[in-house]
Amino acid sequence: MPDALSHTTLRECVERVMERYFSHLEGESVSNLYGMVLAEVEAPLLEVVMRNVGGNQTRAAELLGLNRGTLRKKLKQYDLM
Repeated sequence: MPDALSHTTLRECVERVMERYFSHLEGESVSNLYGMVLAEVEAPLLEVVMRNVGGNQTRAAELLGLNRGTLRKKLKQYDLM
C-alpha cells in the first residue's frame, strides 16, 4: 500500500499544516509567523541535506544554492554544527 504522502507536494503539505495551525488558534494573536515557519522548515532541511552529503558543507551549499559562509551561519543558528 503506497504511503498517503507519496503523491503530496511539499506545497500541499505546508498549506494543509498552515490551515490546521490557523484553525487551532482559537482567537490567539500571532506575530512573526514568517520567522516561525521558516525556522520550522529550514532546520530539518539543513539536517537532511547535511546528512545526504556526508557533512560536506561545500556540497551542501551548492545543493542549497547558498554560499558556504551563509550555510555555516545557518548551521550554527540551528545548532547543527
